Amino acid sequence: MTPTFPLSAIQGQPQLVQALLLAAIEPALGGVLIQGPRGTAKSTAARALADLLAPAPFVTLPLGASIEHVVGSLDLSKALSGNEVAFAPGLLARAHGGVLYVDEINLLPDAIVDVLLDVAASGVNRVERDGISHDHAARFVLIGTMNPEEGMLRPQLLDRLGLCVQLANAQDPALRSAIVKARLRFDLDPADFLAAYATQQTHMAERLRQARARCAEAAELPWSDAVHEEVARQCIAACVDGLRADLVMLRAARALAAWEGCKTIESRHVAQVAPLVLLHRANQAPGDAAQRQAPTASSASASATERPPESLSGPSPAGSAPSVPPGQSTNPGQNGLPARNLEQPPPDWGAPQPMASAPVAALQADALAQAAMEALAAKKARAPGLPR
Repeated sequence: MTPTFPLSAIQGQPQLVQALLLAAIEPALGGVLIQGPRGTAKSTAARALADLLAPAPFVTLPLGASIEHVVGSLDLSKALSGNEVAFAPGLLARAHGGVLYVDEINLLPDAIVDVLLDVAASGVNRVERDGISHDHAARFVLIGTMNPEEGMLRPQLLDRLGLCVQLANAQDPALRSAIVKARLRFDLDPADFLAAYATQQTHMAERLRQARARCAEAAELPWSDAVHEEVARQCIAACVDGLRADLVMLRAARALAAWEGCKTIESRHVAQVAPLVLLHRANQAPGDAAQRQAPTASSASASATERPPESLSGPSPAGSAPSVPPGQSTNPGQNGLPARNLEQPPPDWGAPQPMASAPVAALQADALAQAAMEALAAKKARAPGLPR
């Protein structure tokens, strides 16, 4: 069997390791979404978690998988050979008790993503198709990766993924060197490397087992009112939609308290898991909406240009200064016009403006009308197909 890089040896990605452990402690979280560039230990950490849960399967869902391949379908061999209706398990059944890894989850069809999230949250796969009515346990840790530059999941699907981690490339030279050295040591002599981390792996596996057992007991680690209030404040500040973020944050805080061996859930546990819960759910900040509703300089400038020109207000008396509405600057702007205050529209915005008119002699009016009729006749003559 191919050796697996140990989870305790992963360096530079503490949030990733924490998110995976929390999802393994509390399966109801709904899985982990990992965003980040390639080569940042995404698949390595997922395989390491399955190894920590050993014996546990590690199942990879390919992008080209069909819905039947994922959930299961009719066993055609039994149907054709013995006229027997039987169920052929899919990838969800194979992943029971372990890790289901989906690379580029944002490129999967929405129908398959819906099924994955439903089963990851409920722990049961129910199949009603091809004359089959079957259900089976499918409790696994769902781990999905994606590159936001290749497209995003729908907000409804993002909200149902419990935790989210944003990875970045290591920029510290010492850290990069340590990561590369560890990987080279593992590749050259896996047995020696695993032996060096055997004690840490055993300790981590035992802590994980105890934390999962505590979370499985309903009487353990109840949520206090102070914890509920802290969760509500975090979600309100992030402007999340709905209440799923509150539920996930409470469960994640409880899983973290169980991992640390605490007797109660504290507000600091909420603060630690909040970034993992809110990263992919947070909407605009509270001040953004007010700022968006306030008139901007560009909109005020557009209003100023749409106002009827000053020249249409009639000539100003000789020697008098042009009238300037209150709140506007008297400094001359472009074209010699007064510079307008762009913070708000002028006070007389929308009021009817007087229009100047000049008398026209009757003979001049007849001449203008005759010229217009001749121009129209010439235009008809040049346009083919129009009645003469």
